[in-house]
Formats: sequence, C-alpha cells, structure tokens
Amino acid sequence: MKNFKQYLQSVEACEPAVEWAGNKTIEEVVATCHRGDWLLWLAKKCDIGLQPLTLAKGHCANTVRQLMKDERSIRAVDVAIAFGEGKATREELDAAYSAAAAAAWAAAYAAANAAAAAADADAAAAWAAAWAVADANRMQTADICRKYIGEPIVEKINLILTQ
Repeated sequence: MKNFKQYLQSVEACEPAVEWAGNKTIEEVVATCHRGDWLLWLAKKCDIGLQPLTLAKGHCANTVRQLMKDERSIRAVDVAIAFGEGKATREELDAAYSAAAAAAWAAAYAAANAAAAAADADAAAAWAAAWAVADANRMQTADICRKYIGEPIVEKINLILTQ
C-alpha cells in the first residue's frame, strides 16, 4: 500500500472521512482530526489492541457521564477505564458491559415513549441543539483519542503502509 488515503479506501472508510483526509499523512490526520469517532473507528480497524482502545473509549464516554442516569452505565465507564489501565479484568469488563447494555435498552424504551409523547414539540430546535452538543463532543473526544491512542494509531498505520 502506498499512502494513507489508499488504506482508508481499502478498509471502506466513509466517504466524508476519505475526503477530509485527502492526501494527508497519518501523522497529519491524527494531529488534526476533529472527530473522536473517526479516530476510534480507525484504531479498531488497524487493531491497536483492546486495552488501549478500551481506555480511550472509556474516557470518551466519561465526557457525557453527567447525562447517565443509571448507575450501571456509570460503572461500565469506570470499569472500561480501569481495564484500559490494567486495573480490571476482562471478565469485569464483560460483566460491566452486560449490565450497561441492559440499562441502555431500558433507557431506549423510555426515550422512545417520551419521544412519542413529545411528537408535537419543536423538533427543528431540538435537533439543532443536539447537533451543537454532538459537534463539541466530537472535538473533545478527538483530543482524548490523540492523548490515549494517537501514537499507537500512527505506529500501526505506518507499519501497515510499509508492508
């Protein structure tokens, strides 16, 4: 493989990501990426390893901790970070995931009912506010990803590109 753009195309990255990356090097992409979700996706695609990826994901999830109403979700974030730091086992991580998944299903059901009840509300304003929060969070999570997995991503992609 010759360049990073070809790598992105070979792993079927979304068109907006490929277009944004353009002819940047992996170093430039990691240093300037404005979306944590893209960096997490890339880390998973190039297989940097479960422990560092989980550490980054845990810290990204922690950015919305104040929105978590169920203790199982909060515990899952704490266990993910602990696992990433080598302070929790895979079994503890799996158990926390299962508990958080049950909490998420319950919350989704409640949210669906609330959305149906509020169908007449000003949806355009609500969507605009949600997108503003999401954009701010993407940049915050991109900074988190750079801190915890930026270097492993660069190293792994450079290795892939030299093969």
